Amino acid sequence: TTSLNGFTGCGRVPHAFFVLWRLRGAFRILDRIMRFSRQVHYAIYGVFDLAYNGQGESVQVRVISERQSIPTRYLEQIFQRLRRARLVTGKRGPGGGYQLSRDPAEISLLEIVEAVEGPIGGQTEPGLSAGEPGEASQAGRPEFLWPLLAGKMGDVLDSFSVAELCHAASMAGVPRADAGPHDYQI
Repeated sequence: TTSLNGFTGCGRVPHAFFVLWRLRGAFRILDRIMRFSRQVHYAIYGVFDLAYNGQGESVQVRVISERQSIPTRYLEQIFQRLRRARLVTGKRGPGGGYQLSRDPAEISLLEIVEAVEGPIGGQTEPGLSAGEPGEASQAGRPEFLWPLLAGKMGDVLDSFSVAELCHAASMAGVPRADAGPHDYQI
């Protein structure tokens, strides 16, 4: 077996390949079934950037927004939701910014999605909110389907941690942010 940053491989193919393959496949399926909002995409990009590039240090939203091409004000609003969900912590003042509140291996993609949009099973059927007229009055409608699908989608998102996402990005050759050479002159 092969070991890459603590991940064990199967034979000659490293485990990271299988993680990347599962991530791509799962997100393709989920995106067909359930369209994620731009806020969810940006929240995942932001948390990914903190984990992948922040390396435990505070990172300003402005820096993340530049690296991920996200409007700063919009990202600030998203990070407030992530902070309320206790996924990130904020620090004000010089050297301030955001950092992950827990190890990336302990933060699932489900937590990020739910921090931004609320529980995945929030709607029983696309386009209908709970209690709308006609929802339960249709005889033979499989009303059980929507909570079942929401649970399955939640399980898939919960099965992927931010650490797995970072590892897959590293294996896919996604470049890390570089502070660049430091040129100190007196």
